[in-house]
Amino acid sequence: MKQNIFELFLNKVFNVPFWIKQFMYLKLAEEMKDKACEDFLREHKDDIFATFVPIITFKGKTELSQRQCGLDNNIYNFLQCCLNEYCMLEISINTFLSMEEIAKYYELCLEQNFIKKPDSLEIHAMAGYISGKFRTGEYFKQKGIINVDQLQKAILTHRDSQQSSNPKRFGEVMVELGFVTEDDLKAVLILKEESKKRFILDYNTIPQTETTFTNDSQKYEEEISALKDENLKLKRKMLQLLELVKRNGQQQ
Repeated sequence: MKQNIFELFLNKVFNVPFWIKQFMYLKLAEEMKDKACEDFLREHKDDIFATFVPIITFKGKTELSQRQCGLDNNIYNFLQCCLNEYCMLEISINTFLSMEEIAKYYELCLEQNFIKKPDSLEIHAMAGYISGKFRTGEYFKQKGIINVDQLQKAILTHRDSQQSSNPKRFGEVMVELGFVTEDDLKAVLILKEESKKRFILDYNTIPQTETTFTNDSQKYEEEISALKDENLKLKRKMLQLLELVKRNGQQQ
């Protein structure tokens, strides 16, 4: 990547007046509290998957430069971002992929020893959970919240509940058994759902990449083109409204 799109975005945010930053901070704090993520962000800020910087291995660097395996271009884009020391969030934004998709590429590269395994149990567990490799119970086991026996008990209890008149979700069973808290469950479920969404910043400032994308890039380009058309139509409507207001003002 020639430029880091997220850095361009942050520069714009940091240059806004301080009173705007205060308002943004308050609104974000309210949302984090509502989504039960406030405590985790404060107590485990080094274990946040979005800010994690994957480390590319010698094997990964070799494959990136020689491309002997003939992998999907998105994987090489991922490895290039790792070489540039981008965090997971920056990789997602610079490749126009969702965090779920990035997590899947992360798991693939980890299995191929293209990147190093993280020291953090939370990062390892969250990557597997977002990518679909781990289910909810396995996620909590991988991060050390529950053990094998507790997971097995939760599975059996959940199985029994499915045969009753009041079937319950697996997460509910874990909470009722006291293995995890409601906030723990709520936070991870929200992160899982939100990871499916793509986030594209100002397309007018998106730099050209050094590598090409797969056929999916055509779909992204069409989406960006549609957004441009919508913005142009909105601008035209605004100009028409302004002209109408001016005319009414002159008539009065």
